[in-house]
Amino acid sequence: QVQLVESGGGLVQPGGSLRLSCAASGSIASITTMGWYRQAPGKERELVAVITDGGSTDYADPVKGRFTISRDNAKNAVYLQMDSLKPEDAAVYYCNSKMRSWGTTESSTYWGQGTQVTVSS
Repeated sequence: QVQLVESGGGLVQPGGSLRLSCAASGSIASITTMGWYRQAPGKERELVAVITDGGSTDYADPVKGRFTISRDNAKNAVYLQMDSLKPEDAAVYYCNSKMRSWGTTESSTYWGQGTQVTVSS
């Protein structure tokens, strides 16, 4: 069984920072992309940032220059450093990863349970 567990959400004032963490565990043979998505109330889930196993990154336009995604392949972990947070960044943030389990030949997409980020004064 493979799973993703997030941590690091919470309440922060506008202009503040938070760091989200996500660790993959289980019978993992390989991990390709890891990323973060978010979903605000009444809105569709949207991509925030993604990082490949080679370290290439991509960001949604609203977070470019403010958020930084990174990963630690040795720990099967991905992080999202969020700076200069705005009220519109408030959402449930979900970790996402494409992983292959031992004993399988194809990768599957996995989601974490989500962590709430609230930006308010």
